[in-house]
Amino acid sequence: MKELVCHFCGETVTFERKVMRDDECPKCGRALHSCLNCEFRSETAHNKCRESQAEWVSEKEKDNFCEYFSPGLSPKSRSGYEKEQSARRAFKDLFKDKK
Repeated sequence: MKELVCHFCGETVTFERKVMRDDECPKCGRALHSCLNCEFRSETAHNKCRESQAEWVSEKEKDNFCEYFSPGLSPKSRSGYEKEQSARRAFKDLFKDKK
């Protein structure tokens, strides 16, 4: 059984089979087989994908035919944004006046 956390709404979706191109999130109706829901997605990698053989996908939020798609367990941009904000707060706190 595989789980995927929808990038768009955060809903956890469970699959007993491979995620297909036309699968949609039951909560928000957005495409699940998209780059934004893939574990290989990376803003810093070539083509924004850590899978070196994957072809360029221009619309990362839409369904696609990528054969390397693998469900991500957490919304990448949301969790990355939260980590970044937490790190920034911690850094700023280091230099606050402790009067």
